[in-house]
Amino acid sequence: MSFTVAIDGPAAAGKGTISRAVAAHFGFAHLDTGLLYRAVGARMLDGLDPVEAAQTLDPASLERDDLRSPAVSQAASKVAPIPEVRAALLDFQRAFAARAGGAVLDGRDIGTVICPDAPVKLFVTASDTVRAERRYRELAEKGVETTFDEVLAEMQERDRRDSERAAAPLKPAKDAVVLDTSQMSIDEAVAAAVAAIEERRG
Repeated sequence: MSFTVAIDGPAAAGKGTISRAVAAHFGFAHLDTGLLYRAVGARMLDGLDPVEAAQTLDPASLERDDLRSPAVSQAASKVAPIPEVRAALLDFQRAFAARAGGAVLDGRDIGTVICPDAPVKLFVTASDTVRAERRYRELAEKGVETTFDEVLAEMQERDRRDSERAAAPLKPAKDAVVLDTSQMSIDEAVAAAVAAIEERRG
């Protein structure tokens, strides 16, 4: 039996961490849909046309070790508004969501576009400064040279692009449970997500 959990939200709000923890808790499969767009963005940086990159995406492309780099993040945000790119990745995501045994998908348009009928929808968010601080620490730990101000500016620019794009803008689904993690520990955020899912599962 399939059971889909749709988790959306902006970068560094905690949706990836929460999604992985929730999937592990319930024994569901997990898909970070942002990786699909990052992989397309990375292939575009390699010189491929973004639509061709999306249409010929293979599992190996999701294993690249540069998918979390700032350059690929920006490239992903640039290819994401292209309707032909979104269409090419839509079937992949919906097939994953319908798999038996349950699935957790996290991204920016899962509850609004990819899985509008998902029984559970969460929108994970946090303040700009909290998200930028998290991402800055993450990049610093990986040895990426940047400043907090640069990370904050890039994040706000990406939020603007994601929210204002014509195709599947970033916004909570009307029936999504909004989870603000600004003042939450990881354990608290995961517990809140698990509680919301258990309530919907009945």
